Amino acid sequence: MEKTVLRFLKIIGSWRDVADAARTTIRMDAGTGTPSSSWKRRMLLAEHSPIRKLLVSWKWGDLPYWVSVHFVRHKYGIEHFVSTQRTDRTGEDRTAKPQDAPVEHECFANAAEVMFISRRRLCSQASPETRAAWKMVVDAIAEKEPELASCCVPECVYRGFCPEFKCCGYVKTPQYAEAVARYRG
Repeated sequence: MEKTVLRFLKIIGSWRDVADAARTTIRMDAGTGTPSSSWKRRMLLAEHSPIRKLLVSWKWGDLPYWVSVHFVRHKYGIEHFVSTQRTDRTGEDRTAKPQDAPVEHECFANAAEVMFISRRRLCSQASPETRAAWKMVVDAIAEKEPELASCCVPECVYRGFCPEFKCCGYVKTPQYAEAVARYRG
């Protein structure tokens, strides 16, 4: 099997679009300029609806089919485009393909959904392969939208406790305390 790669990541929309949508909600006219980093982070942490105007588009190559299924389970605020395994399209017997057969998986999601996916897929209870694939996306987001990436944390950091039936123990470590402090700013 090939190693999963991130083929591209693009940001669609702008923080000006987010700010203008926020201004609409409080009956103000559109503004000018780019909002400050602290304003962006406050909007993200508050999860106000205008953050949905900021979209992230990405594509994984050679993603194992079973890992792709983990991501396809996310369905609100995201769209998925996964390469077919249909026998009539590929010329290969789909029933003979293993669960780790590589697929191309392209998505676009709004900022709110990107943060939500992070809560599930950065958790230590997620499979290592799924965590690694999602971390590729978050790392690429960090290069373009560091405020958004800083809000992409596992569920325990977001909530301040582990809600899983079987906790991994991360919440009892100094690294967890540091992650929570960074997240809360």
